[in-house]
Amino acid sequence: MTNFISEIKRTHSCGALRATDAGQTVVLFGWVASRRDHGGAVFIDLRDREGLTQVVFEADVSTEVQALAHELRLEFVIGVRGVVKNRGGNVNPKLATGSVEVHATELCIFNRSEAVPFPIEDRVDTAEEKRLAYRYLDLRRAPLQQALITRSRMNTLTREVLSAQRFLELETPFLVKYTPGGARNFLVPARLNPGKFFALAESPQIFKQLFMVAGFDRYFQIVKCFRDEDLRLDRQPEFTQIDIEMSFVEQNDVFTVVEGLLSKLWKEILGVELPTPFQRMPYDESMRLYGNDKPDLRFGMPHHDLTALARSHEGGSVALFAETIAQKNGLLKAMVVPASANLSRADAEKLEELARSMGAKGLARAKIAEDGSWTQSPLAKTITPELRLAINAQVGAKAGDLLLLQMGPAAQVHTVMANLRVHLGKKLGLIPPHGSGGQWRFLWVVDPPLFEYDEEAQRFVAAHHAFTRPHDTDVQYLETDPERVKCWRYDCVLNGFEIGGGSIRLHDPAVQARVFKAMGISDEEAETKFGFLLQALRYGAPPHGGIAIGMDRLAMLLTGAESLRDVIPFPKTQKGSDLMTDAPGDVEERQLRELFVKSVAPPSTR
Repeated sequence: MTNFISEIKRTHSCGALRATDAGQTVVLFGWVASRRDHGGAVFIDLRDREGLTQVVFEADVSTEVQALAHELRLEFVIGVRGVVKNRGGNVNPKLATGSVEVHATELCIFNRSEAVPFPIEDRVDTAEEKRLAYRYLDLRRAPLQQALITRSRMNTLTREVLSAQRFLELETPFLVKYTPGGARNFLVPARLNPGKFFALAESPQIFKQLFMVAGFDRYFQIVKCFRDEDLRLDRQPEFTQIDIEMSFVEQNDVFTVVEGLLSKLWKEILGVELPTPFQRMPYDESMRLYGNDKPDLRFGMPHHDLTALARSHEGGSVALFAETIAQKNGLLKAMVVPASANLSRADAEKLEELARSMGAKGLARAKIAEDGSWTQSPLAKTITPELRLAINAQVGAKAGDLLLLQMGPAAQVHTVMANLRVHLGKKLGLIPPHGSGGQWRFLWVVDPPLFEYDEEAQRFVAAHHAFTRPHDTDVQYLETDPERVKCWRYDCVLNGFEIGGGSIRLHDPAVQARVFKAMGISDEEAETKFGFLLQALRYGAPPHGGIAIGMDRLAMLLTGAESLRDVIPFPKTQKGSDLMTDAPGDVEERQLRELFVKSVAPPSTR
């Protein structure tokens, strides 16, 4: 047969042909996605990354081609040459190429396939574990291919947008010095330096600051990062971020660049015009209304802080209220489920089970009667009428509404109520189980605290990292009231997902020393842990700031995927393993000796 590839070159992808191509002789390469043998004629759908084309091997084609056509099976890799013809009344409206078919005159089987372990179809019921074990087959499915094609387009657009604004694409090391704080690092033994270890960079944070000290002014990188953390829906041990840093800027300058980049991505990929500037919300307001710093603003049901109200009524004869307001960080919150939700008593009990699964002792609730009294609630027997009416008024409760109340340590109350709100948003159909539902609610959460108190260490630690610039008006509180200090840190939130976070950096060595002091870090300890950065900041560091945007999360949201694993070519499982290559794996004792490392068996679980 004529030699395909060397002599017969591909002319079109399998998703390119249209009715206007009728009469052309074309060459297609791809995989057999389906096969129908009608005895005289053989029909196949030929697939590549661009789509499907129906190919027909008619009975009057050459004997050699006819014989090969009858041999075709699913996932054979083939090349065909033939003539494009209109399908007349047999148009397939589900395919972009559905108005035409190729009547083959030549066929070459490049490779035959064994029976695949699961169907290569858009929708597949095969367990994810099996699909991950054969990821190279799973990636032949159109939804995953389209997700990765979109991701490639995102990379291109990012480079176009930032390069046009004078950003330089610069690289930073993966093998770095371990520095404490933030996420747990992966450690890499250094063979040439026995007993010492590199860490895989969890971000280029320090290096991008050094680029600013070096005078490069504007930097970006689409960079792989590593964190040895417990995994979940939107987290992987290795992930990609769009890393950005700028000199001589304030917070608004960073926001303008990011909003421009995201607007370009949404416009070019989805055809959606994003309104800018994005909404801004102080961290304290986000915590008060939604219980976390990444609220989903596609629906209402905000929280109501009743702590001060309960305190003014001295607990209103409710023992649990009194216990809460007596605690140093006690918090009483309520959320109103509208009567239109029609939640049954069984539904309410399931909400309490959910609260208990998150560590709460329970979930107080009350149904609002026509006269404003509470029913279906043990609190109704003890609460004073004055406090009950005051609560109804503050939360705007109406007859038939269900009032959910949570009380206890502030951190736990925020977590339980935040998760309950999202759970109810999905249960009541206010937001879809996954995907945007056509709504894109962007938000900047700003002005968070610089420090948080570590109960275990009994001292203040950096809430983000120690190089975040405090508000100038709050510097006076660094030594006397660190909890009061707000800083120039910001998170970009979309539909309940944090898609990016960053800060204006601390470039003043004197203020930096005071921040370390507030954290209980001595000058000697600071030099040991961060000496090379501190030294650099003493040599004329410009004011600078930046942000890291999660590329994986962006791709997940843009494509409507259910998890990060659907937009990462070769992801890890929730246990951090690669089922396809069986990594991580064992190594020989000889290799460990070369690295001066000893493997110790984990303790018995019996």
